[in-house]
Order: sequence, then structure tokens, then C-alpha cells
Amino acid sequence: MDLDFSPVWAGWPQLLHGALVTVEITAVSLLLGCVLGLLIGIGRLDPRRRIVYSLCTAYVAAIRGTPLLVQLFIWFFGLPQFGIMLPAFACGMVGLGIYSAAYVSEIVRGAIQSVDRGQMEAARSIGLSAGQAMRSVILPQAIVRMIPPLGNEFIALIKNSALVSLLTIHDLMHEGQKIISVSYRSLEVYLAIAVIYFILTGLTTLALGRLEVRLRAGGMVQ
Repeated sequence: MDLDFSPVWAGWPQLLHGALVTVEITAVSLLLGCVLGLLIGIGRLDPRRRIVYSLCTAYVAAIRGTPLLVQLFIWFFGLPQFGIMLPAFACGMVGLGIYSAAYVSEIVRGAIQSVDRGQMEAARSIGLSAGQAMRSVILPQAIVRMIPPLGNEFIALIKNSALVSLLTIHDLMHEGQKIISVSYRSLEVYLAIAVIYFILTGLTTLALGRLEVRLRAGGMVQ
């Protein structure tokens, strides 16, 4: 069997555009996931706040216990039944963001709990409230510890974003499928798509590795 990559070269601008859309939707989804995940992670810190703790725990269990594809379809096909019409990009962004938030919340919770409890006690002893101590003392230390696992979540989100092509979003996978529909060279196109995803995740890993090295050199990561 001969491989013919000419459709890939001819459709390179489409693949590049799709890759940019993939990066865009991944970045926005991660931002949403980080903000929501931070709130949920903090909400799961204190079981004594039963309502907040229970709601946050139920959210994490529900999101992590169901497939991402099903969640995306609920946003895209389910909301219109209630008269809520969202653009495909918004559905993909919200779906990925909410999915990512469940995992980010566990990263946040673990990082905060890894900070020595004496830090909170020391902050309270100098007159800071619990909220002030969390914002000024605990979170700055925890955020540094979140960077490596958040990097892993970002890489996973890049790969998971391929599912948004099923919502007619013109991401990398969708553009590749358009090329296949006219060239019938599925193997060559999917190989090219795999290489592009590999490059995106590789660049992300490299950037995060350099960031972690700088933090270690500055003594910020133990």
C-alpha cells in the first residue's frame, strides 16, 4: 500500500487553522476549569460546611463518573429542548471547562491540604482572618504546587478537545475529517493530525518543564 500525503500538504492551511481553534478552545476551557475548580476545591476542604461540601462532592462525582462525550452532547443537544440555544463553540468550551473543573478541584484540594497546617495557625495568630490567611498565605504556596498537575490536566484537555469536532466545531479533528471526505486518504490525514497533537502536547510539556525548573531554581518548589 502506498501512502499519499499530497492531500495533507494541500490541506495544510485548514489543519493549521484547526490547530489554532484547538489551542483556543483548550485555553479558554482550562481558564474556566481553573476558576470553577478553585471554588469547588475550596468548597471540599471543610466537611463541617455540609451543604457546600455535599454539593461540591456530588459535582465532582457526577462529572468524573460520566463520559465527556455524553456531557458535551447534553450541552449541545439537550439545552435546545429547554429553549437555550448556545453556539457550538460555547457548548464545547463550557462542556470542556466544567469537565476539567472536576479534576482541577482535586488538584486544588490536594495542593492546599499539602501546605503545613502551621501556616494557617501562624497567620491567624498575627490577626488575619481565615479568608485573609487563605488568600495571602496558603493559596500562594499551593498555587506553586499545583503547576505540575495542572500541566498534566492541560495536556489531557488538549487531547480531549478532539471530541468537540462532533459538535461541528472547526477544530483540528474536524478540519482533518473534511480533508478525508474529499480525498479518501484517512490514514495519511489521521497520521498528520496525530503528529500535530503530539507537537502541541510536546510544546506544552517543554514549556511547563522550563517553568518548573525556574521555580525550583528560585526555591519556590520543595
